[in-house]
Amino acid sequence: MLALTLEEFMVELNDGAIKNVGPNNKAATVKLFDVDSAEAREFGDKRVKLVFEDEDDNEIQVSLFPDDVRDLVDQIESLEDDSPVFE
Repeated sequence: MLALTLEEFMVELNDGAIKNVGPNNKAATVKLFDVDSAEAREFGDKRVKLVFEDEDDNEIQVSLFPDDVRDLVDQIESLEDDSPVFE
């Protein structure tokens, strides 16, 4: 299931073109639940791309610098040690 929240969002659709309307203060939150597949792969020369997909073919891609990936791995390892989630 993909949940998409858009804030302060208004666009103009004119002859098939989408144009921003108003100030550039838009924000979005995307959540993907019930992920069926997850993978990590190279993205350019300096980033790692994480790709998550659910059974409905909804997909989220996130690119991170290696230090951010290492921080994430450390957080997961801490959860493995301290959280009942991994029991």
